[in-house]
Amino acid sequence: MRTPPMGWLAWERFRCDIDCAHDPKNCISENLFMDMADRLSEDGWRELGYVYVNIDDCWSSKQRDDQGRLQADPKRFPGGIHKLARYMHDRGLKLGIYGDMGTHTCGGYPGTTLDKIQLDAQTFADWEVDMFKFDGCYSNASVQEEGYPLMSKALNATGRPIGYSCSWPAYQGGLPPKVNYTQLGQICNLWRNYGDIQDSWSSVLNIADWFFENQDVLGPAAGPGRWNDPDMLIIGDFGLSVDQSRSQMALWAILAAPLFMSNDLRTISGEARSILQNKMVIGINQDPMGVQGRRIVKEKSGIEVFWRPLSGDASALVFFSRRTDMPYRYQTSLSKLNYTTGSYKAFDVFTNSAMVLKDSADFVVSVNPTGVVMWYISAPARLNVRQYFSKKIILHQHLNFFYLIEKDHSVS
Repeated sequence: MRTPPMGWLAWERFRCDIDCAHDPKNCISENLFMDMADRLSEDGWRELGYVYVNIDDCWSSKQRDDQGRLQADPKRFPGGIHKLARYMHDRGLKLGIYGDMGTHTCGGYPGTTLDKIQLDAQTFADWEVDMFKFDGCYSNASVQEEGYPLMSKALNATGRPIGYSCSWPAYQGGLPPKVNYTQLGQICNLWRNYGDIQDSWSSVLNIADWFFENQDVLGPAAGPGRWNDPDMLIIGDFGLSVDQSRSQMALWAILAAPLFMSNDLRTISGEARSILQNKMVIGINQDPMGVQGRRIVKEKSGIEVFWRPLSGDASALVFFSRRTDMPYRYQTSLSKLNYTTGSYKAFDVFTNSAMVLKDSADFVVSVNPTGVVMWYISAPARLNVRQYFSKKIILHQHLNFFYLIEKDHSVS
């Protein structure tokens, strides 16, 4: 997971609905996950990077089998998890599954106690699972301190590459000294730092505020193969407006967050789809440098500015409005946002418009209430002298050219 993993996750939208008799289309069953796999593979999601189909809680039988192994509920998953994994792989997708290191999962299903860790890891590998989320209900700090590293070793020992999502920090308050992010980065690919997201704007805002208020601690912990996880994308559900949906997508991209949708891909609106399938935002999220972005401005007017460095000396800027009254015209310049001297191309990822900005020139950006304006900023328009001459001298060798090479090595 050298870039943040992307896919679909059942929990926020479908929770622990196991009533397949009365709600067959929405209950936690193999049919639900096969439906979502079909949508990911047929509706353009897979090609954009949304490749994981992740089962969450309430998938298993209430009892282990005769060999002590976890088993899927036979009525809701009659084909078993291995068959479901093959269904995903046949469509170029990957399967994720859920467990809990306590005596029970959060939903009351069999947990993975310390003595069962190696058995369960091998079971998941035998099933050809590609990702494992390890929750922490019905356990304590000492059990977690032993169990999370032990599961990492057990997964690696299977020989199968299995992405490892740890909920450990979320159960320890998310911050040092209780949370050792250096250790987490060595044993986990991603981790939940904070509480569960709900289908509301207040929940999105609460999570974003916590992450950016603690950005000095959380930012250095993230990087290729190790990601802070602010939880699922709820775009396409019931709680967010279009502007708020763009805000969540933009802020999650700035955070280099895993992009796991929890929605119904069978009925998703065109507006929600266009936000989730925005190639520029996904490209920013998936930037190979993997540097988590920061909030750099917090104005009394309710406008906040976020920045993330990207490969190729590019960057992303997000102008976000906490206001709830009307669009706000915010004036600033790139130099005020700590950009160096030069001319930059700014591409608006949601309107597909572009402009050239000099660092010192003021500009005005209009931001909708609870909305964002998100820009991809290219590197400053300078030419390396050696590259310039190697490419241009042949073309102009028959002319008398005088090049003024300035102190900053740009060419005019």
